Amino acid sequence: MTLPPDVRVIERGWLSSNNILLFDGDQATLVDSGYVGHAAQTVALVKSAMAGRRLRQVINTHSHSDHIGGNAALQREFGCGVVIPAGIEEHILNWDENALLLAPAAQRGDRFRHDAVVRPGDTLVMGGLEWRAHAAPGHDMDALVFHCPEARLLISGDALWEDGFGIIFGELLGNPGALAATRRTLDMLAGLRVDTVIPGHGAPFDDVDSAIARAYKRLAAFENDPSRMARNAIKACFVFNLLDLEGLPRTELEAYLGRVPFFRDVGVRQLGMDVPMLAGWLLSELKRAGAIAIEGDAIVPTMAA
Repeated sequence: MTLPPDVRVIERGWLSSNNILLFDGDQATLVDSGYVGHAAQTVALVKSAMAGRRLRQVINTHSHSDHIGGNAALQREFGCGVVIPAGIEEHILNWDENALLLAPAAQRGDRFRHDAVVRPGDTLVMGGLEWRAHAAPGHDMDALVFHCPEARLLISGDALWEDGFGIIFGELLGNPGALAATRRTLDMLAGLRVDTVIPGHGAPFDDVDSAIARAYKRLAAFENDPSRMARNAIKACFVFNLLDLEGLPRTELEAYLGRVPFFRDVGVRQLGMDVPMLAGWLLSELKRAGAIAIEGDAIVPTMAA
């Protein structure tokens, strides 16, 4: 697959989102900056990829920890501006760790200063191309995607992956409407002229119709059985956190789940499991899937961060 010459994707693994560099002469824009635990690596990767260009700005598709975590480090290193979706400016200005899902999900972040906002309908010039911002609520109710009609290219964040989309947090946290918003977002994406998608996670892909069909199928399964959505979310978030922690003593699993609101509350509200039940179920499920291993008394992830 060939991307436009001034668009480069730094594909990341777990914890960090992809970093998308777009070059305009001797300047560059970066879309999404990864997780704070990878911030030094992000700075090094971006510096190498820019090859002497100046990083003018970072733009975020949404406010989750794996997309904004390198913002502060990039600001310090390059003196670049940071542009965020218009709906999250108060959260960033006040560094509201509840609204940013840092405290509820026990994830880390590094406070940064934003310099501007981007709104749905705005047009941006990045990589010598014009991109239009579209609202993409669901995974994050203030999320944006960026579409270039000329190149038929979409930067989708976590609104569309090759095999699904990001966790629908709002629905799980007691804010109904996120499932319906996800369906509206898929409808919107299906109506765009797109040949290639650059997702927030995973490699760019060009079988867009199949990806959208899989996303609709996944969404329908969640609509029909919300507990399935909750189970998937708890497993994914726990593995994310375990990678960040680099392991957890097995004897501390129940205490950990009990003090992380996302696990504790979703377990009770959506799955009807108290903390001991949740701990037993989670351990069994992740071992069966090969996502974790037990080394001595430690629960460790089986994949690299």
